[in-house]
Amino acid sequence: MSATLDKAAAENFPVAPVFLPRAWRDGLTAVYGYARLVDDIGDGDLAPGGHDAVLLGLDPAAVDDRPAMLDALEADLHRVFGGTDGPPRHPLLQALRPVVRAHDLTPEPFLGLIEANRQDQRVTRYETYADLVGYCALSANPVGRLVLSLTGTSTPERVRRSDAVCTALQIVEHIQDVAEDLGRDRIYLPAEDMRRFHVTEAELAAPSAGASVRSLIAFEAERARELLNEGTPLVGSVHGRLRLLLAGFVGGGRAALRAVTAAGFDVLPGPPKPTKSGLLREVAAVLRTAPRKG
Repeated sequence: MSATLDKAAAENFPVAPVFLPRAWRDGLTAVYGYARLVDDIGDGDLAPGGHDAVLLGLDPAAVDDRPAMLDALEADLHRVFGGTDGPPRHPLLQALRPVVRAHDLTPEPFLGLIEANRQDQRVTRYETYADLVGYCALSANPVGRLVLSLTGTSTPERVRRSDAVCTALQIVEHIQDVAEDLGRDRIYLPAEDMRRFHVTEAELAAPSAGASVRSLIAFEAERARELLNEGTPLVGSVHGRLRLLLAGFVGGGRAALRAVTAAGFDVLPGPPKPTKSGLLREVAAVLRTAPRKG
């Protein structure tokens, strides 16, 4: 459990910063732990030995059977929401149960994250940008919606802005992780864009990016930047510590994009990462410029 939660430090955005009220931190940590577990199952990144499989009621050898693991996780999720065969079995879902009850959360966002990882087992290439955005609606947007629900601030307009931010953050991660994803035989750069910029899959496997790959990455980075801009008014629509948290999400995405730009859009040697000072500058800029509403 702790190994899963420890991965929070590697994210482009703060998961549950200490300035938040304890109840919010506990809720965000529980949601992050669940989301990280789903992704680790889908990516085959669970700790060796099959312990997670056993916790979910499977044979240890099933840890490598990703569809079976995702099915078992979904069954455990239904236990969180009052299934008839007892309480949840996995510690990360046990931790989620009181959060779900306290905030009256619904299963849909959690199920969306599982479905995104099921899609990862079937779909390894995306033809169009619209296809990719549809994937992000399952893989990323539920997390933002859960943040709004946990903090009691969900409205249709905020959900729309949150979806834009979360899709942007997912696209930024895809941009940073082109080489890693290709190692898993996945490409999240739309095929139509690769053709437009005359980029082949072989070029994505090179040690460093040529001009055409850099142009493609710059194009996708600009799309992510536009989505972040679309979502930024979300920050100005809330107050207090939640405003700072959401500025951290947007600023984290902007700082990551700045790091990609500083690398000359060459993401193939490894993911360009922002510095802590760069992140803080971007968060401060978001707080200065996000229009206040309400």
